[in-house]
Amino acid sequence: MSRVKSGKVTHARHRKVIKAASGYYAARSTNFRTATQAVDKANQYATRDRKAKKRSFRALWIQRINAAVRLFDPAFTYSRLIAGLAKAGIEVDRKVLADLAVHEPEAFNVIADKARSALAA
Repeated sequence: MSRVKSGKVTHARHRKVIKAASGYYAARSTNFRTATQAVDKANQYATRDRKAKKRSFRALWIQRINAAVRLFDPAFTYSRLIAGLAKAGIEVDRKVLADLAVHEPEAFNVIADKARSALAA
C-alpha cells in the first residue's frame, strides 16, 4: 500500500486554528500546539458565557424594572408588579418592561398602575 501524505489537509487545519488565534499574545497566536489549546479554552469560555449573558441581562432588566417601579410608588416592588401583571392578564416580558421603564416612563407608569389596581381588586 502506498504512503499517503496529508500535507494539504494538515496545513489547512493548522491555518484554521492559527487564524482563530490571531490577536492572541506571543506563541498563542503563532505556535500551532499552544494556539490549539488557547482556541479550545476560548471556545469553552464562549459556550459558558453565552448562557451567563442571558442570566446577567435578565438581572439587569429586573434591576431597572424595580428601580422604575419604586420611582412610581416607593411601597410598590418588582415582585408585586409582576404578580399584578399576571393577575391583570398583561403579558409583557422583562426586556420590554425594562426598555419602557428607561425610554418611555409614562407608558411604564400606565402599565404599573394597571398592575397595582389588579392587585387591589
